[in-house]
Amino acid sequence: MRMRNPNLRFLLLLLLVLQLSSVLSWKKDEFRNCHQTPFCKRGRARKPGFCSLVAHDVSISDGDLTAKLISKNKDNQEDQSQLRPLILTLSVYQDGIMRLKIDEDPSLDPPKKRFEVPDVIVSEFVDKKLWLQRLSTETIGGDSGPSSIVYLSDSYEAVLRHDPFEVYVRDSAGNRVVSLNSHGLFDFEQLRKKEEGDDWEERFRSYTDTRPYGPQSISFDVSFYEADFVYGIPEHATSLALKPTRGPGVEESEPYRLFNLDVFEYIHDSPFGLYGSIPFMLSHGKSRGTSGFFWLNAAEMQIDVLGSGWDAESGISLPSSQSRIDTLWMSEAGVVDAFFFMGPGPKDVIRQYTSVTGTTAMPQLFSIAYHQCRWNYRDEEDVENVDSEFDEHDIPYDVLWLDIEHTDGKRYFTWDRILFPHPEEMQRKLSGKGRHMVTIVDPHIKRDESFFLHKEATEKGYYVRDANGNDYDGWCWPGSSSYPDMLKLEIRSWWADKFSYQNYVGSTPSLYIWNDMNEPSVFNGPEVTMPRDALHYGGVEHRELHNAYGYYFHMATADGLLKRGDRKDRPFVLSRAIFAGTQRYGAVWTGDNSADWDQLRVSVPMVLTLGLTGVSFSGADVGGFFGNPELELLVRWYQIGAYYPFFRGHAHHDTKRREPWLFGERNTELMREAIHVRYALLPYFYTLFREANTTGVPVVRPLWMEFPSDEVTFGNDEAFMVGNSLLVQGIYSERVKHASVYLPGKQSWYDFRTGTIYKGGVTHKLDVTEESIPAFQRAGTIVTRRDRFRRSSTQMVNDPFTLVIALNSSQAAEGELYIDDGKSFNFRQGAYIHRRFVFSNGKLTSFDLRPASAGNIRFSSDVVIERIILLGHASGSKNALIEPSNDKVDIVLGPLWIQRTRGPAVLTIRKPNVRVADDWTIKIL
Repeated sequence: MRMRNPNLRFLLLLLLVLQLSSVLSWKKDEFRNCHQTPFCKRGRARKPGFCSLVAHDVSISDGDLTAKLISKNKDNQEDQSQLRPLILTLSVYQDGIMRLKIDEDPSLDPPKKRFEVPDVIVSEFVDKKLWLQRLSTETIGGDSGPSSIVYLSDSYEAVLRHDPFEVYVRDSAGNRVVSLNSHGLFDFEQLRKKEEGDDWEERFRSYTDTRPYGPQSISFDVSFYEADFVYGIPEHATSLALKPTRGPGVEESEPYRLFNLDVFEYIHDSPFGLYGSIPFMLSHGKSRGTSGFFWLNAAEMQIDVLGSGWDAESGISLPSSQSRIDTLWMSEAGVVDAFFFMGPGPKDVIRQYTSVTGTTAMPQLFSIAYHQCRWNYRDEEDVENVDSEFDEHDIPYDVLWLDIEHTDGKRYFTWDRILFPHPEEMQRKLSGKGRHMVTIVDPHIKRDESFFLHKEATEKGYYVRDANGNDYDGWCWPGSSSYPDMLKLEIRSWWADKFSYQNYVGSTPSLYIWNDMNEPSVFNGPEVTMPRDALHYGGVEHRELHNAYGYYFHMATADGLLKRGDRKDRPFVLSRAIFAGTQRYGAVWTGDNSADWDQLRVSVPMVLTLGLTGVSFSGADVGGFFGNPELELLVRWYQIGAYYPFFRGHAHHDTKRREPWLFGERNTELMREAIHVRYALLPYFYTLFREANTTGVPVVRPLWMEFPSDEVTFGNDEAFMVGNSLLVQGIYSERVKHASVYLPGKQSWYDFRTGTIYKGGVTHKLDVTEESIPAFQRAGTIVTRRDRFRRSSTQMVNDPFTLVIALNSSQAAEGELYIDDGKSFNFRQGAYIHRRFVFSNGKLTSFDLRPASAGNIRFSSDVVIERIILLGHASGSKNALIEPSNDKVDIVLGPLWIQRTRGPAVLTIRKPNVRVADDWTIKIL
């Protein structure tokens, strides 16, 4: 319906402007704190020993341990009136993974089925269930009755204490690893039918939540034994090691909040929840190693990290003298569906977690190169000018992005035909240089009866509904908007079809997608999001799945790109909202950061935390989305951003233009050099993405992941590892002349820029120049580079490689290289090259890592290795012998970096020209 009343149009426009202004910056009172969130307030108020549950009827059923949890009154008698029995199921999977489920008993006719999050656990994991045949019993400590013991692996057992109710895992020596309800804080508020007099409504500011089934929260304590620190539970702009939020000496603090929100200009060093939620926590300690806990629950969650002594007055004596870190987990709704991971190493825990939720999707090669974005590039002429300026200034890039202004009135899948009259031609021009384009597609659909997408969704009943059963109507960028109900597979399939070339008119095969605002953001909703009592398919309340809405939207969009290309090419979709499993569908970024040093600093622990929780493909907006960065900050951000897994420059439309050539010749040179470093390292990054794809181990890693026994690394989140070979130390302050850099381990490190050698296990005070941030290659590693620079990564695929061999004290090193076609799924059928390079006893050997069972499709390449750099080699040899060809090649002094002729000379095997796909040996003579 067209609006004919100009006064009404003005009033609605004014309302929208007011709503927009309320979210344009951080406003604390726009968002609820724990005290204003009843389930959090109740959960924090409970004292140790609150839980009165005991386990009854423990048995083996369908390969699982099952039990009933029954409430016990003060006289130690069963009290059926306090709480209807709950059903507990304990399952065991390969690799010693334990799954614990607790839900209402369906035979007692609850008002509805509580929501269990679908489509997160991968099918391969379900098939790894171990069918329990029996359980044993044991009396623990001074308990009055027995506990049930379940075999997990040769190293671990699960224990279900019957009275008091507790679940924990212990190692073969009887030491606890992870426990649930050791402090008796478990509580499970059961669904109820509303009766006369019940007032369950909750109010925040001007919003009312109807809560038709009453309070339904769940809370419990989880303890990690022999832990020095805990990590994880993104997304928060805070330190990598999670700080205590309660306990003696802890300043008044909010819990860590997991509730996906659209937060403009978020503040750093805060437990406040941002755009994503992954309820997975890891612990790490020198004596125990690493363990993990994951709660598959998509409702709002609040998590306290409890400081030492928090329970000093409880009077509870835990049945263990082990040191531990206690945490309190509180969720508004859902069920208990928890996974325990025993490690024992950091990479083991990540591998175990990603065996449940999936590993990182193998990206297209272009997508791990540099991306250029702005809200908004104005028109086709602007796009063409930006593209040509990159070429003129010899700066490679692979992707140019268009924000919401490219559409026709914020109608997604459309183009503003005045500003972008020839979108296919625009994309083809970029594609001709090996470049790509990304356009934005958000979940809010403009409520315009002439808009085909809205018309279809309305007719088919595909929108989320409000509490009264009508299509939910909220405000976002287009004004009045509705949101597809992505919980339902049929609707996700319908959405995916919209990315076909026939439906998305003006799109081409070189166009990829950006999902923003998918928390979902609703400008006039409570806390700038959808009301909790909105309704999804099957009567699911939005409160139950809120944190997974963006995940399902991301999933549907990725499937759309797969469909449009007959599932032959890998999709690229960037998402802002995240949940467990997001890594299977694409990349994420850390949202609307600001152009200041603190935001640069916090970007590192944010990206590291995402990697620890499965999401390897992440990065922060280089330069900061809001504000105008000072030049030194912008340069430093490019220098560290070149090592993010996802590398994109992006800025708000109110900022000054900040393409790298706009700041004078010297600053352009510095930013160009940072981008060149990324392009040189693309083979190394691509190999790391393959590792993440196969094992779950992240591309960038905390130092302690590679040095798990080095206590100095446990709290260090200023430096990070890229794979196992490179250490990068950020510069987070202006006018810095010196930096203290801790280089862990017993082996040496080589300056990545100069080749200068530094001792390991020592903190070095280093001179810092404007040219680069400190970066080092670990002795004993081999890194593969491509040192010729072209317009884009696509144009580099046939260029030769350089091997940089950093020798350790034994004059040995090794590394890997993975290559495929960079775009298709043929690698799944074995179409790839995977080599291991080993240098020992004066000889470099290339081994084939591709198993014979990999598949019947082969990938061939004639690309050669044109330089081999030897750092730390003790010999004065002049020649090397290549076998089996029996060719001799020269060993000379050459530059560490071809582009930097002023740098120091290093020992170089010149032009061996061995094919990267072949087996060969190069022996130093």
